[in-house]
Amino acid sequence: MDQSITSTNKQIIIAGVDEVGRGPLAGPVVAAAVILDKKHPIIGIADSKTLSPKKRRLLADEIRTHAIAYAFGRAEVDEIDTINIFHASLLAMQRAVLQLSIIPDEVQVDGKFCPILPYPTQAIIGGDKTVLVIGAASIIAKVARDEEMCELETLYPGYGFAQHKGYPTAMHLIALKKLGACSIHRRSFKPVQACLNMSSM
Repeated sequence: MDQSITSTNKQIIIAGVDEVGRGPLAGPVVAAAVILDKKHPIIGIADSKTLSPKKRRLLADEIRTHAIAYAFGRAEVDEIDTINIFHASLLAMQRAVLQLSIIPDEVQVDGKFCPILPYPTQAIIGGDKTVLVIGAASIIAKVARDEEMCELETLYPGYGFAQHKGYPTAMHLIALKKLGACSIHRRSFKPVQACLNMSSM
């Protein structure tokens, strides 16, 4: 993975950004921005989706301990339903970067599109797999959102949020049909709309 890009001999400060939670039917979309410390290399960073939960947690702890700076941003369910998941994801990433305690020289974002930021920003398709600092952001974002969904399971029992984290698994869809939508379900998503339409018949 590429850790740092320099156009001259001067080292520039790069923030990596990624989001987690575009696909779920419930819960927020969470983004993270990370600036790594080259003096503390972290071994094993990769796309968060390819790592086991245990490995993700261990790496997330290490990233938060040794990063020069990191921050989270989020978009809530009502924002997702109002502006759609695409724009909500960009908003979460924008919020994450603007929360950083250090101003980056450049921001590298996973995907095709960049949030609006007052810094030079580059979108990198597959960046969570090829760029170290984006991979680090994907890991801490994934761990943070998963932990939140486990906590939400206690507030909304029966849906299995601790298991599927809000994604449209068979278990989740069965629970949705049985229990109906709760307050953290994204009503703009078709499976939730279908459930609401059935309950109104």
